[in-house]
Amino acid sequence: MSVQSSATAKPRTPLPVGSAGLAWGFVGVAAFSFTVPLTRVAVGGLSPLFIGSGRAVVAAVLAGIALAATRQTAPAARQWLRLAVVAAGVVVGFPLLTSYALTVTPASHGAIVIGLLPAATAVSAVLRTGERPSRAFWLFSLAGAIAAVGFALLQGGGIGRLHWADLLLFGAVLAAAIGYSEGALLAREIGSWQTVSWALILASPLMLTLTVIAIEQQPPSATAVEWACFAYLSAISMYLGFFAWYRGLAIGPMSRVSQVQLVQPLMSICWAALLLGEHLDWLTFLGGLVVIACAGGAVRSRL
Repeated sequence: MSVQSSATAKPRTPLPVGSAGLAWGFVGVAAFSFTVPLTRVAVGGLSPLFIGSGRAVVAAVLAGIALAATRQTAPAARQWLRLAVVAAGVVVGFPLLTSYALTVTPASHGAIVIGLLPAATAVSAVLRTGERPSRAFWLFSLAGAIAAVGFALLQGGGIGRLHWADLLLFGAVLAAAIGYSEGALLAREIGSWQTVSWALILASPLMLTLTVIAIEQQPPSATAVEWACFAYLSAISMYLGFFAWYRGLAIGPMSRVSQVQLVQPLMSICWAALLLGEHLDWLTFLGGLVVIACAGGAVRSRL
């Protein structure tokens, strides 16, 4: 990926639409698919506040090194407010809310609820950019969202037994959707990896403060495996994965590429079964297949 300066007189034009956007998006999704199960492992020895804020601090250090090494020019004044929206969604909101939720809910359950994210991102993209997907696109997206919610309710034992953690997960979905759509627009102007890098730098004072508070409240006491999971969450989930994800969204259209993330619940559930030994029954597997089918239908309907 070539170095791109953030000091541009006018926004970059989107790259040609084709399979490239989907390919980059899938790389990002594959990286993110480990986030939920590895967070579930990390909360065994680290506090959710430390995980949610500390991984952003580590990622901000990596971002600072990358920005300094490539001599990137700071974004324009009008772009900092938009970077704050990205930071609030994907640097602060999503990591903290999911970390707290996964202290009490299985990784597979969290993965299914987060399956709502593609539909939420598509809605956010339409409201923000004026994209107008076809009716079939919305039908497939709605079907995928219904499938994700339905299986979340089944795993939770029904509407009457929904846990407060589900509200945190829904909040995480909303925060990430807004951050994704705004970040994709900025990626067209200042570059994909530059967008997440500057967002991390912008949020670093707050996240560093929260990390210090977390250490004072509960000093980290984790195993080597839990620290390894934290390292992945910091370097990959919080930083490098966004290189590919924002690249794919920038190529776009966002409402189309965002649907690739509908395969993430099945991938995360599989990792939860392999890494955590969580039970993977036929109903969960069937639900994953339904979600993937909806994703494929949504993508094809946008061609």
